[in-house]
Amino acid sequence: MTTAAAAILLFLILDPLGNIPVFLSLLKPLPPQRRRVVLARELLIALGVLFVFLFAGQYLLQLMQLRQESISIAGGIVLFLIGIKMIFPRPEGIFGDVPEGEPFIVPMAIPLIAGPSGMAAVMLMANSDPERTADWSLALFLAWAATAAILFAATWLYRWLGMRVLTAVERLMGMLLVALSVQMFLDGVKAYLAG
Repeated sequence: MTTAAAAILLFLILDPLGNIPVFLSLLKPLPPQRRRVVLARELLIALGVLFVFLFAGQYLLQLMQLRQESISIAGGIVLFLIGIKMIFPRPEGIFGDVPEGEPFIVPMAIPLIAGPSGMAAVMLMANSDPERTADWSLALFLAWAATAAILFAATWLYRWLGMRVLTAVERLMGMLLVALSVQMFLDGVKAYLAG
């Protein structure tokens, strides 16, 4: 996998366009200046969590005695389920109802930005080719930066594109994520059967 392909995969997993309505509803009660502070804090927390999984994921796999193939298959299944929910959304959103008040870590940083599929994807990348950690770090940072830019422009994008366009884009991203998840699953099964 190239660095660009990894960045695109991570960007699809982070799903910033799909998160715009949820983020706007979570940040709506806060004053405009406070919204930017909270959003920046949550984005940085999510980036930190994903980097921990990128660098320590291999050791976590060894500690739990898990094979790379099992992470690939599990990651594919999780991505598939998230992709299906993006294509066929529920009224309460992908992650269900969210608590009231100023969000802290949950649900914005985790699981909306750094969700289980993102953690599994960076762990899988690091474990599949440990010598390319710098490439994976760059891919993660690029995907995160694009996500941050979109989420900071959320109010403007929501007004400019409208709910219908954002929904259509989210469903298209869901289709791409389903296709990527099936490939990840098949790669894991193939590697397991070969080994």
